[in-house]
Amino acid sequence: MYGNHHAEGSNGWPTGMTRGSDDSGTERDHRSSTHSDPSSSRTGTRGMNGTSDPDLRHNGSVTDLPEAIPIHPYWSAKRHLTCGNPTPPPPGTPKMIPWRAAPGKIKTAHAALVLCLNIDVDPPDIVKTNPCAVLEAWVDPHTMPSHKALEVIGQNLQHQFEGLNPKISYKPILDPSKDDLKRFCVTLRKSAGEDAVLFHYNGHGVPKPTPSGELWCFNRNYTQYIPIALQEIQNWLRSPCIFIWDCSAAGNLLSNFVKFAEQRDNDARLHGGGYPEGMPPFSECIQLAACAADEQLPSCPELPADLFTSCLTSPIDIALRYFLLTNQLPNEISTDQVMQLPGDLKDRRTPLGELNWIFTAITDTIAWTTFPREVFTRLYRSDLLIASLFRNFLLAERIMKNYHCTPHTYPPLPPTNTHPLWASWDLAVDACLRQLPDLLKNAEPGVAKDVSLGSRSRRHAARNDQPTPSVSTTAPGEKPYQYIPSRFFTDQLTAFEVWISRGGSALTKPGPLSLPVQTPTDQSYEGQSNTTPYSGNALEQSDHHLVPRKPPDQLPIVLQVLLSQPHRLRALILLSQFVDLGPWAVHLALTIGIFPYIARLLQAAGQDLKPVLIFIWARISAVDPSCQVDLYNNQGYKYFASALSGQDDPRQGLFPNSAEHKAMCAFILSTIARDYANGQNACWRERVFDACFEHLDEGDFLLRQWSALCIAQIWDANDETKVWGVDRGMQDKLIALLSDDSPEVRAAALYALSTFLGASGSSDPNKLGGGGSGTMFQLDERIHFRMEVAVVTGAALAIKEDASPMVRKELLVLVSCLVKEWRGYFIVCAWIYWEEDRKWRGGDEGHHQDDDIAGIAVAEWLENFGDDEDFRAENRVLLSSFFTIFSILLELSVDPYQEVATNAQTIVDYIMALLLESPFAKLDSTTLDRPPLTSPDGKVTTNGVRERTPSDWSPKTSNAQPSALSGRPTLTRSETMTSTISSGVTSTLRRTSSFANALKNLAGNIAFPSIDDSRSSSPQPQSNTQERVEIVQGVSRPPSPNLNFAQYTSPYSRPGSPSENYLGLAPPPRSAHSPPPTTDFLASDVMEALMEEDLERLRARRRVANHSHHHGHPHHRDGFGGGVSPSGSTFSVDSSVILGLGTGVGIRDVLPLKSRFYDWCCEYFKEPQMRQPEVDEPGSVQYNYQVWRQQRNEQVIEDTEKQSREAPRCRWDRPVNTIQINGLPLTLAFHAFDPHLVIANESDMVTVWDWIKRKRLNRFFNGNPRGTSITSLHIINQDVGGIILTGAADGMIRLYRNYDPNLCSGSVQMVSAFRGLNEVLQVKRGSGVITDWKQSGGTLLVGGDSRIIRVWDAHTESQVMDLDTNAESPITALVSDSGSSSTFLASFADGTVKLFDRRLEEDDAVVRSYHQHTSWVQNVKWHPTLAGQFLSGSLDGEVKLWDIRGGDSPMQVWDMFPHGLSAFDVHEQTEVFAATSSLTTANSRSQRTDVQSLETRRGLGSLSINLSIPPARDTTTPFTPRTSSLAFHPREMVYGVGFWDGSVRIMGCKLPSAR
Repeated sequence: MYGNHHAEGSNGWPTGMTRGSDDSGTERDHRSSTHSDPSSSRTGTRGMNGTSDPDLRHNGSVTDLPEAIPIHPYWSAKRHLTCGNPTPPPPGTPKMIPWRAAPGKIKTAHAALVLCLNIDVDPPDIVKTNPCAVLEAWVDPHTMPSHKALEVIGQNLQHQFEGLNPKISYKPILDPSKDDLKRFCVTLRKSAGEDAVLFHYNGHGVPKPTPSGELWCFNRNYTQYIPIALQEIQNWLRSPCIFIWDCSAAGNLLSNFVKFAEQRDNDARLHGGGYPEGMPPFSECIQLAACAADEQLPSCPELPADLFTSCLTSPIDIALRYFLLTNQLPNEISTDQVMQLPGDLKDRRTPLGELNWIFTAITDTIAWTTFPREVFTRLYRSDLLIASLFRNFLLAERIMKNYHCTPHTYPPLPPTNTHPLWASWDLAVDACLRQLPDLLKNAEPGVAKDVSLGSRSRRHAARNDQPTPSVSTTAPGEKPYQYIPSRFFTDQLTAFEVWISRGGSALTKPGPLSLPVQTPTDQSYEGQSNTTPYSGNALEQSDHHLVPRKPPDQLPIVLQVLLSQPHRLRALILLSQFVDLGPWAVHLALTIGIFPYIARLLQAAGQDLKPVLIFIWARISAVDPSCQVDLYNNQGYKYFASALSGQDDPRQGLFPNSAEHKAMCAFILSTIARDYANGQNACWRERVFDACFEHLDEGDFLLRQWSALCIAQIWDANDETKVWGVDRGMQDKLIALLSDDSPEVRAAALYALSTFLGASGSSDPNKLGGGGSGTMFQLDERIHFRMEVAVVTGAALAIKEDASPMVRKELLVLVSCLVKEWRGYFIVCAWIYWEEDRKWRGGDEGHHQDDDIAGIAVAEWLENFGDDEDFRAENRVLLSSFFTIFSILLELSVDPYQEVATNAQTIVDYIMALLLESPFAKLDSTTLDRPPLTSPDGKVTTNGVRERTPSDWSPKTSNAQPSALSGRPTLTRSETMTSTISSGVTSTLRRTSSFANALKNLAGNIAFPSIDDSRSSSPQPQSNTQERVEIVQGVSRPPSPNLNFAQYTSPYSRPGSPSENYLGLAPPPRSAHSPPPTTDFLASDVMEALMEEDLERLRARRRVANHSHHHGHPHHRDGFGGGVSPSGSTFSVDSSVILGLGTGVGIRDVLPLKSRFYDWCCEYFKEPQMRQPEVDEPGSVQYNYQVWRQQRNEQVIEDTEKQSREAPRCRWDRPVNTIQINGLPLTLAFHAFDPHLVIANESDMVTVWDWIKRKRLNRFFNGNPRGTSITSLHIINQDVGGIILTGAADGMIRLYRNYDPNLCSGSVQMVSAFRGLNEVLQVKRGSGVITDWKQSGGTLLVGGDSRIIRVWDAHTESQVMDLDTNAESPITALVSDSGSSSTFLASFADGTVKLFDRRLEEDDAVVRSYHQHTSWVQNVKWHPTLAGQFLSGSLDGEVKLWDIRGGDSPMQVWDMFPHGLSAFDVHEQTEVFAATSSLTTANSRSQRTDVQSLETRRGLGSLSINLSIPPARDTTTPFTPRTSSLAFHPREMVYGVGFWDGSVRIMGCKLPSAR
């Protein structure tokens, strides 16, 4: 059902997770499941580790998926939706509650165990039953003298609490007087300091607390009861405290304590400004009360008197007794037998230890599934004693509610006594006690009745220092009974596994089965408030309303299972599958308390745990980078460093995905090193840097990517590591990676080079970095200088034409680092460019040789080097390198992708601001202070942008009111602030092609004076043999990308409020080091001074760093610490610089740019890897849509194949529809399966129509400059939806998604854009840019007004080759052969048709040439059914049929329109072609379109129209000499014709079946 039905092998929609054979391991799709549309899909997914199912990546959560041939929709990966920007959380996503205990977490240090028993004397308000409960701390006080009993009870109670946490100092306070109690409490608070104090109160021997909140103790003689107000207790113990009230009417104490605490807190806030530092409010004290205010403690004789305390401190004892009371066992087991249950509470291999383990797991799980997350974290994950008390409190609530007592807590908790997991506890106890008779057979008698299990365990452990044996002694020869362990944990793991494998990982709608969203009262939602959590904002993601399912109840149990060796591996694998579900799952696991357990496992030596541990730690590190400190402190980094550098042992077979696990290790180590000096040094010590260096050559692209990113974080602001890297040639290795097939690897290499040259890898957005490559004390100063320039030059030349805007963005970060450190050279380059651009645009009038001030200045500068030819050549090459980088900067500032252009504009304007502040502006010969050139109509033009001339222009002052749409580079300081002043104008501001033309002429033709002729000036601009087309400012704005975070940053700081200076009405403030306004220096002096200042900045950097190096201090720059060069550098003050420039003073510090690429890469480890995305999940909305779409496409293919056999013999004159657009419909493109027709007019407007319903679906602007046209149009990825690809005459390729409002409620978005051709020749009548798209191989051919055909690979987003056309005329059409063939046809304006083979050499790829046409060939197409044959139609009206296996003459010729042919096309499926006549001076009002059959060689129909609007005198556009457009539908028997009057006629075939 999902097979490939196209003969050419075009795309379908993937349902599997397999990686295609053409993937080659070079690209991994980073598409998040939160970003999916019909044109996007995951191209490959990795497995988790070797311990799980090796086919897990294929199966996900469903193992019976239908077989499918995986296909690859292009430009649909995550990087195309985000361009390397981290994905923001959906609107309404709540903030994560911190899983770590707050810094001021409760830590219990001391405890007071207050016993007011007064044995043998009952309090007056209590009437005891007979018999009644008598046991206190498991001691019957009536079996010994009262004073002795009191001591024993106190000791036992202390031991019971020590079983909860033995590290705390417990102080029994027995029958105290008020004064004694006060003294003890005050002493405890002094001892505890800021830690918490536990106050346990047993009031069984005194009256019940009063309703006003008083508890009782004794006078010294025990003759009367003395009340103590709770306020006094609060004064003595202060805060923080934990109170346990074990007495009747305990609710009185709890409620009054809360009331008094709130009063105290309010008074402290109103009068005293709060409590002293370190003392939390009284209302944060924790309380546990045995019953409500109107309740009395139970007196059941089978239970202890201190039932509440027993539950809190001896839960297993009381739970077993309670089980015997409420359940009937077959063997009549007695309490005495239960008290002999073998084992030790701390040994999980024994029956008693196993029960304790199960109890802990169950109570933890009940709390986690019932209580709010922040309450759970505070009570169960902050302090061991508090966690134990509240865990055991759940048992107390369960038992005491059966005896009409309702235990209470503060903070209040929801009831848990009916939780279904209690049944699991009863089952586990039942299974254990049923084995008790066999376990006790032949056991040693004599265990006292009143000894608790905990006390017995402690006594045995103290006596033997060994755990109690789990089996009893047996008679000789008798085989001992083997205890059968409980199946509790095995069953719970199975339940967890079922949840994951049977749909638990799928998303669901908000409701009782979805993940509960905890919203703290003091936190608001990120983004807009009062929104539904996880709500989306567009219908394009059909899962916008879906949220994760409610997590399984067994998650805390999995945590407990990690303690068990037999279950550990299985538990870890299940845990890894859970954390793979997303950040929410990782956060839940951390909230449960998984972190210390996972951290401890890093010390384990088991190789079988390594893959799954690496996987889990990768997810934890991605969600919570603060774990870097923990991994450093516990030396966990050694674990990952060892795995990263370890050699693969094929015999072990434990790492089936070795490369991916090493990539995870590199990622984890990079998070440890990120912005953390200790982590960097730790990675250095473990030779992680060297391991990453070696892995840069690995075949797995993810490992290469993360090796580069790990290197970036290790040497970020760390000079010692950079020195080592340079010695190893790391920078050369990274530059070599810039030709990698994977865009992610190329971007990662640029990111590493950026941090090498000073960019900051910190997550702090305000930390920009600086300081270049650091000290490099081992290098000579000039070598250091040349190395930095060479790195950026090499990277810029390799990446400037990269098809991925994400990669080009990273290049700009690297360039900004060089601009920051060597700004003087860039000022010189900007000045040279300005002067040459000025001279070029002014033409030859009034200019003489002496007016070439830039060329003269360069020559004089070179002459200053004297006779040292080598030094002169070196400096000439260096300046040439800087000029090349500056030229590339200007190219990128007009990049078609908005983010790239914005970042480049920030750098260019920074340089231009420095230029305007520099002494160049004071030269008499400069043109920086002259008004813009005037065009013949009297309007001022700046770079082709027309603006009004300021009336108050003065050559010497900068007081011009800026135009809102001024270009760059501009003439005044105020005008460089255009973007800032105009509040967003930059986003619509288009740099014009005259600026780009000047750039290309300069970059291509300006040569610096040679050594032989130092006085030779720069050559004149390009000769006028070709007409230069002046292109004026465009006003349209293309669609924005999905994520656009780039913001233009002005080089001038924005004041707090508008002012005259802000509006540019006052001269800019000059630096204190600026020269006086004299002009007694030459341009070459300024050049030398600026360059010398740059070198002095380098020397100061090396000097500061060398000082720390020689004094033994490791040099680690942080912020603007030692060695960093702020923009206001004053390093030139102590130099011998002639002019004392202080370049940059007064200019805003905006460089280096800040990259988000690392954070974007980290998202890969937050996204599910082991389950299918929602779009591939059977039953999901998107999946169902694609299933329907695939079936619909198959039906269309089947139907049209039948029609194609009849169509060559049928009439083609059936009118279908007529569409009217604005302008000339220059280019048409039908969608193969959807009723969509895309039309581009003669300028830059693209409209999308439903050609059946005659409804316009969308309209947007392409953004090409005015005067250029969209000359090529395709719809790619048609099987799964569609992306519109446009090629415009400015050489740019742009791609758009979301054009169908029926599927996507959002606006049209630009997917990508790049320069398809960099050498577009400007001719009067050209073809613009001609493209051909081949879906089956992802190949884009780009030609046109160029001498080359550039072949692009959409998979790698890089150019494959440049094929020479060996022609002097433009290409007019391109068409690839079907299937896997490497041949394609190209037609030319001179009438030639050539056959190319991409397998041949680039300059010799032409296989055959056909020269029978004598005029412009309008189109060339392959024969629809016969291989090796093709048709071509030329402007003179001839259509010819050729066979590449035959001679140079056509097989057949049709003379369609002797007066001219305007358009020609051939149907792809049936043997039919059509042609449209041209408008001529003799016939300017009518056009005819004829359809011919290739099968019958006769006409099949004709369409004649009379134009309602007479055409202009020039009836052709600036590009492509045609007055109409013609396109057949790829599959349907339909064609569309666009005419000069803006109408598009759609005609169909009269099929017999349609009659």
